[in-house]
Amino acid sequence: MIADSLPAAESIARYELRFQSLFHTGRALTFPCDRQGEVQWDAMTEGARANFLRAQGSVGREFASPAVRLSDLH
Repeated sequence: MIADSLPAAESIARYELRFQSLFHTGRALTFPCDRQGEVQWDAMTEGARANFLRAQGSVGREFASPAVRLSDLH
């Protein structure tokens, strides 16, 4: 989709893929992503990649299924 066709607020919005902890309210792992929840693997640090893989592998045991959300960090 071309950015010019998006509403102004959405075209500058930042998204995050959020893995919410199942046991600790307010605790989550978040990763920058696009609107579809795709992360840029090559742009992630080695530590972020490790955390992403850990969160992904712990869905249903430690973390809820990931959700795409607007990021509070603009």
